[in-house]
Amino acid sequence: MARLDNAGDVLLSGPLVRAVVAEAETVTFLAGPHGRAAAELLPGVDEVVEWCAPWIDPQPPAATPAHLAALRAHIRAAQPDAALIVTSFHQSPLPLALVLRECGVPWIGAICEDYPGSLLDLRHRVEGDPPEAERALSLARAAGFELPPGDDGRLAVREPLPDVSGLVGEPGYVVVHPAASVPARQYPAEHNAEVVRLLAESGYRVVVTGGPSERDLTARVAGDHGLDLAGQTDLHGLAAVLAGARVTVAPNTGPAHLAAAVGTPVVSLFAPVVPAARWAPYGVPLVLLGDQDAPCRDTRARTCPVPGHPCLDRVPPEDVLRAVEKLGGAA
Repeated sequence: MARLDNAGDVLLSGPLVRAVVAEAETVTFLAGPHGRAAAELLPGVDEVVEWCAPWIDPQPPAATPAHLAALRAHIRAAQPDAALIVTSFHQSPLPLALVLRECGVPWIGAICEDYPGSLLDLRHRVEGDPPEAERALSLARAAGFELPPGDDGRLAVREPLPDVSGLVGEPGYVVVHPAASVPARQYPAEHNAEVVRLLAESGYRVVVTGGPSERDLTARVAGDHGLDLAGQTDLHGLAAVLAGARVTVAPNTGPAHLAAAVGTPVVSLFAPVVPAARWAPYGVPLVLLGDQDAPCRDTRARTCPVPGHPCLDRVPPEDVLRAVEKLGGAA
């Protein structure tokens, strides 16, 4: 199993993984450096191998003989009987398929629009624009794998989750996660700070989350009204924090998908640079905010190409408060 991009993308492949796990003896997951921790959270994965793909990673390493030799060594050590390559629509599975084939993997399947020649045994195509979790799961089904009875196909993480009560107290708070991996997807910091203030004044306990590199942002957003947890958990701990929340407020980012994976409703501040129909948090109660018809629609831009970032800048913090009340009830 391979998915070489970000944590949220890896989490969205979870239903596919569980379908394979239901019939396979062991499952090894090949992940990139930004997705490894998420792969380790997927139920049923026996081993996670990390390798950075020069054709996928946003800061790609050079495709040197030594770097490619490391991938070959991983594949030969695992000796897989079959491989499923999971990619987004704009990514090609064929470079990895070539290396897998070179290493003797006898059966390879992937979603692929390009002519694969002899590189794929299963060239799967998907019609329309389904949610990414369903798109990935369709690959497993095309390969003959099906979810086990009682599995509803939602996102999931390994349990048990760690005890984070020493950090956040009792469950029932609202999580605000202000950061996104690229600026085009991020709600303005001053708006997020106002959201935290409005939530606190309405009686909600507010927890602000982020990574170690996001401490300046989370401190600004939390202010005097929220509990700032930036850098205080790994991804497993963050899953536990999100599981205890009534609602999570987040842009299109990995922690929004992690919230969905632990069953927490999400207020999604979603910039339309990618389609919400495919990438919005999956399988949980959801309020989608942001102008989905803004001029940046479907551009996949990392930095907003429209002056003023209107798709998200024009979302009033009061709308976020109302969305939290709709999903989580009054404080």
